[in-house]
Amino acid sequence: MMANLGTWLRNHFELSRGGDAHNMRPMEGMRGFAVFLVFLVHYVTLLGLWLEPQSNIAAVADALHTIGNVGVDLFFVLSGYLIYGSLIRRPQHFGRYMRRRFTRIYPTFTVVFLLYLVLSFAFPQESKIPPSAVDGAIYLAQNFFLLCGFSAIPPMITVAWTLTYEMFYYLVIPAIIGLFALRTRSRKWRLLFFSLVLVLMLTGFSLFGGPIRLVMFIAGIFLQEAIASESVPIPGSGIAAVALAGTLLSMLLPNLMTVPAALAIMLLATGFFVFCLACFAAPHGWLARLFAWTPLRWFGNMSYSYYLMHGLALKASVLVLSKLLPVSSIGSEGGLFFLAMLLPLFLLTLIPSAILFLTVERPWSLAPHS
Repeated sequence: MMANLGTWLRNHFELSRGGDAHNMRPMEGMRGFAVFLVFLVHYVTLLGLWLEPQSNIAAVADALHTIGNVGVDLFFVLSGYLIYGSLIRRPQHFGRYMRRRFTRIYPTFTVVFLLYLVLSFAFPQESKIPPSAVDGAIYLAQNFFLLCGFSAIPPMITVAWTLTYEMFYYLVIPAIIGLFALRTRSRKWRLLFFSLVLVLMLTGFSLFGGPIRLVMFIAGIFLQEAIASESVPIPGSGIAAVALAGTLLSMLLPNLMTVPAALAIMLLATGFFVFCLACFAAPHGWLARLFAWTPLRWFGNMSYSYYLMHGLALKASVLVLSKLLPVSSIGSEGGLFFLAMLLPLFLLTLIPSAILFLTVERPWSLAPHS
């Protein structure tokens, strides 16, 4: 039976095909790691109701929430690396390129969007849609066309703001490559060019505000150039592990929020750069093999479906829990309850996410199309 289960899981969740895909295997695991960090953010937000505010567990929960917030930044680095690498290697017809990007994002997003729309009408007290028909239509259009990430509009799907960043990058990076003829330039020229872009972004966002986390895509671009170069030293697994752990733990420094945003985001970008460089350039190192662990990779392969669906599944689970075990009935045991529910609720969120992956994302977005 276990052999049959393993075969079924491999047939449905395995995306790597061996050969050149070996250096992609750690990336699949990184996606799983990143989306688990995002899960922690929402888990703490929803299950924190059961915690006593000044308890030790509450402090741990706050730390998990803070660290979890950088999961999306790792996704941005990986996207920056993949998309730039694909475009810089060879010219691509813009229409076909964008069709692939829309195919990657919209089938799964549309299903979840429609699900949220139905639930908004079924549970109006939870709806974010403005009551006015005109305002409601504008709000839904803004959400469907991924315009919420750069505005104060609260997205209907909480995590969808990151798709605005992704779509912006998809549109801008081919234009930059073409406008500045980057394929014909030397690697040194491109590195100097993107270093200037980085400085301008950090300066502009620091002075005038704005989506400073777009810098993480630039980190992915530097990562692609570093791996393609034979002169960049590759950090060992130990150094990369320290860089990753140090980066995550540095988010907990009490003074981090008082330093300029540019310094904080560069600290994060540098840590992820070192971590990814070690894993991608040396896929047989122990850290890369750790992130190539098969269950983690399979989780990473369905990370987009999980990313969009897990918040809804988690909220539904917490609503049921709040009816069965009200906060007042737990009392001082809230910390134990918080810890005890972490694994069960995580496993529970896998079910609808896996269904979405198997029925929508894999056949419509990941299967080869003619």
